[in-house]
Amino acid sequence: MTTDLNCIFCKIVARELKSDIVAEDERTVAFNDLAPAAPTHVLVVTRTHYANAAAVTDPEDLYAMFQMARRVAADRGVEESGYRLVLNTGPNAQQSVFHVHMHVLGGRQMTWPPG
Repeated sequence: MTTDLNCIFCKIVARELKSDIVAEDERTVAFNDLAPAAPTHVLVVTRTHYANAAAVTDPEDLYAMFQMARRVAADRGVEESGYRLVLNTGPNAQQSVFHVHMHVLGGRQMTWPPG
């Protein structure tokens, strides 16, 4: 597992920064977003530092992110009504923290197109 000492999400994973962690497993950590865009807005991050989704080299980490998203959706009661998963990659996609992370959004009607 690699980390970036300057990465805010690596610091959350290492418990150097406090966060509202809602679930975790051996590959991922899920925590509430500080500025939620929906009633359910949880971020799922890998324990290994990757700059973005395109940089992930271990497919098991991506699989673990999707499994954790499903667990979060079930725990939050949005699995049946529906939820959105978002992976922003790069500045033009509005990625603001350069550590791969998945937004789990639910609890309200989503609109399309999203951005």
